[in-house]
Amino acid sequence: MGLSRLAALHGVATSYSPSPDVTVSVPDDTVIAVLAALGVDAGTPEDVRRSLVAAESRSRLLPPTVVVWAGEPLPPALTALPPGSTVTVEPEPAGGPPAPATSWKVPETATSRKVPEAASSWKVPEGAEAAPETAGPPPGWTPPPYGVHRVHVRTPDHHEATATLVAAPARVPQPPGRTHGFLVQLYSLLSARSWGMGDLGDLADLAAWAGRTLGSGFVQVNPLHAAVPGKPTDPSPYRPSSRRFPDPVHLHVESIPEYGHVRDRATLEDLHQDAAALSEAVLNKGALIDRDAVWELKRQALELIAEVPLTPGRRAAYCDFLAEQGQALEDHALWCALAEVHGPDWHSWPEPLRDPRSPGTARARSELLDRVDLHCRLAWLTATQLADAQRAAEDAGMEVGIVHDLAVGVHPAGADTWAQRDAFAHGMSVGAPPDAFNARGQDWGLPPWRPDALAATGYAAFRGLLRGLLAHAGALRIDHVMGLFRLWWVPEGRPPTDGTYVSYDAEAMLAVLVLEAHRAGAVVVGEDLGTVEPGVREALARRGVLGTSVLWFERDWDGDGRPLAPEKWRRDCLATATTHDLPSTAARLTGDHVTLRHRLGLLTRPLEEELTEDVTGTAEWLALLARLRMLPEGDGNEEAAVRAVHRFLLATPARMTGVWLPDTVGDRRPQNLPGTWDQYPNWRLPIADPEGHPVTLEEIAASPRLHALMEVLRPAKARTAPPGERPA
Repeated sequence: MGLSRLAALHGVATSYSPSPDVTVSVPDDTVIAVLAALGVDAGTPEDVRRSLVAAESRSRLLPPTVVVWAGEPLPPALTALPPGSTVTVEPEPAGGPPAPATSWKVPETATSRKVPEAASSWKVPEGAEAAPETAGPPPGWTPPPYGVHRVHVRTPDHHEATATLVAAPARVPQPPGRTHGFLVQLYSLLSARSWGMGDLGDLADLAAWAGRTLGSGFVQVNPLHAAVPGKPTDPSPYRPSSRRFPDPVHLHVESIPEYGHVRDRATLEDLHQDAAALSEAVLNKGALIDRDAVWELKRQALELIAEVPLTPGRRAAYCDFLAEQGQALEDHALWCALAEVHGPDWHSWPEPLRDPRSPGTARARSELLDRVDLHCRLAWLTATQLADAQRAAEDAGMEVGIVHDLAVGVHPAGADTWAQRDAFAHGMSVGAPPDAFNARGQDWGLPPWRPDALAATGYAAFRGLLRGLLAHAGALRIDHVMGLFRLWWVPEGRPPTDGTYVSYDAEAMLAVLVLEAHRAGAVVVGEDLGTVEPGVREALARRGVLGTSVLWFERDWDGDGRPLAPEKWRRDCLATATTHDLPSTAARLTGDHVTLRHRLGLLTRPLEEELTEDVTGTAEWLALLARLRMLPEGDGNEEAAVRAVHRFLLATPARMTGVWLPDTVGDRRPQNLPGTWDQYPNWRLPIADPEGHPVTLEEIAASPRLHALMEVLRPAKARTAPPGERPA
């Protein structure tokens, strides 16, 4: 009983429900290990009693972070204070003179549990960001502008407390009307000028073409986070070294202004020819995308480019970037420099270097100053090309633009866990519990953030992460968005079945997300597929976060289980036929995905049984498409069926409709096959035609199959090509 109480006080679950009628108890050893990762000793019954006494005796006037939503009642944290308490709010700097602090007093006659409504207006100091009017303030309450502030409380008996106060708008920005766009893994999109994998120049070109010619409103890409270096590099974009900074492997080298002024033209030309050979091997010789080989060539070219002095204007822009990014960039660049010397796993570095704030690390920073500056420069160049891609999308008329992807976590040996070591629960990994699709559960090998550390710092790491990602984004997709509420923690060395859920302050996480999205004017899409805790989708919808709906999973699960009619789909979502973790639409329609998993030994039932179930499910969807007169060509026409699937998506009320770019040319191969590592070339395949022959961006843009499909989706205004371009 004591262990359960202690766990509850720290947000650690002692049981969970994989289905509504089933409850599974979490092993005590797991609970004890998770508590230890949170700094709570529960190793013996006496330790439990001692920790429980300490936790229950630790009273706080305020929680570490308080949230105030525009137009909504003040939280109990500010209204359930002792009568006569004085509350003072110090607004964060807003670029001008410091805003004056405001204060108010809880009336002596106040009922401690009464929650008055929010303020009648946001009285904004000069230079601060305005917020919309709300209604019904408590006496004396002058709320701050949107932002992250400090709130102080002093009680009549002289007790004091200070906390972070997040003042946020009620909802994130929404797409301006309905829109459609492409979903693509950027590395897989090679153009004729690529250096062996798709890059930010290709992204800008795709956005410009899709916006102008097809009337598309967005392009969603995979996470472009910095990868952990090494040979081989982990190719998964969902297990990065850092989520805060992008990877310079995505740079389009020739677009860097200093490229044309490199003195050693002979070496640069040799590198260019080697890069062309890499692309030729991928596009025409059956080679896989080799990220390490691409980076080796780009690294040499970028080092030559870095020798070119920056012009005064470019130097000023670079210095501004350094000032804006501050300590976070310096830490990231230093980790990159140290990894070049000592290897990519900081746990194996000399002891003094494992601490980013140690005197030994400070000496290393001075010794590696040139390499640190190079990695800072690469981060700036990458950010500049990310901005160029978003600008190209906007100039092409895209309503949203580039949709960036936030991975659920980071590699345990990477830059983020080194620079923010106190924020992570070491010895723990994020995953998923056993469910109907995977009886063994999942371990993703990603250390989770400690919820207590996030709260104690006012969610500074999360704020910085979001601000960096949203700087050049029209929207942000959040992988496994349920992680804002809780994550499945698995103790190191144990199977995923021995994990448990750890809760986060979802109110604070959502407030930070909404605030930063508001500041950036960006839409937010949450990947909410799979097991979702009751109330989570409702909470996300309330804050304007769009969900993700995949056609094959949208069935009447509370009724007859048949495909869900289009009018019954939710409106606030990104609707699509597939994702990077699922079969392409052509593979789904033909059953190729089942035979692929059979060849790799991944089926848990006989092939005939799996094929029968798959054919039955697909037939139900095709029958619905036929009844809705969306498949006039009849059965047996794969291309027509793919178009019918997208007609169906367009018939739903979904705010955003996503088209998997490989679907436009009939690609049969998944980009990632969950449950495999070396059995399948995950994250290394170029986009290909139905026969598996890679196709370039130029060939995709000219594909009759693509244009026939996009005729279903694009608005009438885009059906006439501009002068000089081929009509679709």
